[in-house]
Amino acid sequence: MVAIPGPSVLPDAVRTAMARPMPNIYDGYLVELCFEVLERLKGIARTDGQSFMIASNGHGAWQMAIANTMLPGDRVLALESGRFAIIWGEYAAMAGVETEVIPGDFHSPVDIEAMTARLEADDGSIRAILMSHTDTSSSVRNDVAAVRAAIDSVGHDALLMVDCIASLGCDPYEMDAWGVDLTISASQKGMMCPPGLGLVWANERTMNVLDTDRPRVGYVDWHLRKDPEFFYEIFAGTPPVAHIHALATALDLIDEEGGLDAVWARHAVLADGVRAAVEAWSTPGGISLNIPDPAYRSNAVTTIRTGSMNATDLRRRCEAQSGLTLGIGFAVEPDHSFRIGHMGWLNPPMILGTLATIEATLHSMGAPIGGSGVAAAAETIGAALG
Repeated sequence: MVAIPGPSVLPDAVRTAMARPMPNIYDGYLVELCFEVLERLKGIARTDGQSFMIASNGHGAWQMAIANTMLPGDRVLALESGRFAIIWGEYAAMAGVETEVIPGDFHSPVDIEAMTARLEADDGSIRAILMSHTDTSSSVRNDVAAVRAAIDSVGHDALLMVDCIASLGCDPYEMDAWGVDLTISASQKGMMCPPGLGLVWANERTMNVLDTDRPRVGYVDWHLRKDPEFFYEIFAGTPPVAHIHALATALDLIDEEGGLDAVWARHAVLADGVRAAVEAWSTPGGISLNIPDPAYRSNAVTTIRTGSMNATDLRRRCEAQSGLTLGIGFAVEPDHSFRIGHMGWLNPPMILGTLATIEATLHSMGAPIGGSGVAAAAETIGAALG
């Protein structure tokens, strides 16, 4: 059992779809399917903007965002609440963009007050704000709408760009309603597919922020992909056939469950179960949730601090003795934290089995725990099942 925060568990239907024979890539059903998937993706991000698929991981989606909206000498603010908005900013810096970090503490959401003060002092040079909706390393879920409200409150025209790699399909996300200009994500977490597809959505303002007569980066240039003369230009080359089949099937599974609202509700219930377990295990100086404020806890991933206990030993024992793979501590005290991914194709038996294995391993290590996390999770999930 893999309980890491991506790649997530692949549904059987997705794995079967990926095994289909290679089709005619010049015309026929595949062409129609690709345009259909691009249109359906707009509903996943809740936007009327343009959607793109790029054969890459999420870092490729970052690169598409940077190459199409920023020029050397531009300035961006990266809002820290973990590692990933910072790394996005580092990618921008490598492209000649001046990147400033608004610091965070890895246990709280982004510092909106500090961002607002920086925007008020700006001379108009800040092109964009980079942030994560959910940061996979810290498991914080940021209030995107509040960030947009703060930008608007000072009358700044910076683009709001949001990384939803960890949250898409897990936590409610409303690109247009929240005033987001550009969203990036990827296929391997809430979208229930293997790594390999970067996903980008851009509104009309963002699509036209730079002139097309500037130097452009062919592979990630979205103007070629937006209005292709030939079908293959939406992928800048040969289409990633197996991944397209996989994503189309994953979108079908979301529809079959009752749509995004039903998927979000399932994730909320299972995440509540995980959090109930961690709180039951918690002891002074021992296990605790990394994000103290419940309002900012992700429904896709939970980062757990282990105090004096060695989390690396816990993870290794879970895998070697019980076949359970947990997420490594990443950026937050690596040897004294671990992560549970609860995203994508997931149900109560999988979550309760994960928690039971962790609890059994904690007992085998003689680790101090406050009570039964499994019992607490079962009670929480049971109440939701009604």
